[in-house]
Amino acid sequence: MKTIKILSSFALIATLFTSCYTEVIVDDFNDVPGLTVNQLLNTHEIWYVDINSTVGYGETPFLQKAFTISFRNGVVYANNNIAGLGANGNGFGIDIGEYDAYNMILDVQHDIDGFSTFDVYEVDYNTIELYNPNNDTSYFLDGYQRNNFDYDFVFYDNIHYFLQEYEAWEKTYTSEFGAINEFDNENYLQFLAGGNDSEFRSSQDGNGTRTNNLYWDYTGVYGVDDINGNELLKILTLDYDYLGNEFFELSVINDSKIELFHPASETVYEFEGRGYIQYLKSEDKSKKVKVQTDKLRKHRKDKVTNPRVNKRKV
Repeated sequence: MKTIKILSSFALIATLFTSCYTEVIVDDFNDVPGLTVNQLLNTHEIWYVDINSTVGYGETPFLQKAFTISFRNGVVYANNNIAGLGANGNGFGIDIGEYDAYNMILDVQHDIDGFSTFDVYEVDYNTIELYNPNNDTSYFLDGYQRNNFDYDFVFYDNIHYFLQEYEAWEKTYTSEFGAINEFDNENYLQFLAGGNDSEFRSSQDGNGTRTNNLYWDYTGVYGVDDINGNELLKILTLDYDYLGNEFFELSVINDSKIELFHPASETVYEFEGRGYIQYLKSEDKSKKVKVQTDKLRKHRKDKVTNPRVNKRKV
């Protein structure tokens, strides 16, 4: 009887061991393969370049310029400008080059900046890392579909770049109400890119003067600050040494017109952009625009990047 029990126990143990072993083999056999790099790049229509999360001391110019990147059928698209954000290229931006993706490697042939290669890593379900081994720098891209990307947030969070996208801003309206003040005499403003990214110039030349003929009477520094609880309104500070600082409430009327309210005098001004600057190039070769390639976005640790819900009309 004992012999039969012992043999039965051995048979039971052997059966259990075989079942466990078989289950492991089956699980391994049915393991789902990961996404290819092409599939990963196409999981989202828009990739927001979170410039503040960049790791490393190098720069990849086309990523440093771009607010968003998209990969579509071998073509790279980018939104390099704030003016027209959400409307240019149906939200994708402009064609900036070609790409090839294989073995979790992304090769980009940029129309101006040339060749760059990246190792691609999936950080989470909507974030990827592009590591450039040639400059030991990683860029982090957050994925969105166009219908849930907050073009408004990006637009208003980067107003200082928007101000730089015109060769000059011409004053086209001054309200009849409001006290007379020194700023009444300023007819043109210019916000310069590059350097410390905070330099402006002003001119008292008459309306209708060509932008390349303007005489800039004054050069100073400017700043754009948020107003708590109102992302659509900003505070623009122009530092005039001889007058002190001039403060304005800045609001955007459209992609080429801004309103400045001067609280000290209670005067309202409107300025229209002259000489639109297209960063990189225009898809429409017949469109006469100034081409710029030197604009680079900078780390802004005081800003929180969170493109939530698309509200901007496109």
